[in-house]
Amino acid sequence: MNALVALISIVTSLIFYIVLAYVIMSWLVGFNVINLQNQFVRQLYYGINGLVEPMLAPIRRILPTAGGIDFSPLVLLIGVEVLRIFILRDIVGALG
Repeated sequence: MNALVALISIVTSLIFYIVLAYVIMSWLVGFNVINLQNQFVRQLYYGINGLVEPMLAPIRRILPTAGGIDFSPLVLLIGVEVLRIFILRDIVGALG
């Protein structure tokens, strides 16, 4: 059971950091700090975007943008942490 707890913790942490990297990269691209003309940056951005966008799309359908600000990554980050807390609490509680 400890392996299951560790696996869930690692996967949720990985999702958290990938979404955080997506948010930071989107800000850097939006403010022209990094340029998508660079092939490495473009591939990295589209790779992270391909991982995160399927998780953000359902949230964006429900949550409207507020004045041009997209809060869906914040909702996803909070949701991942809440899910991790509840799943790990139930698993550790079942272990007794």
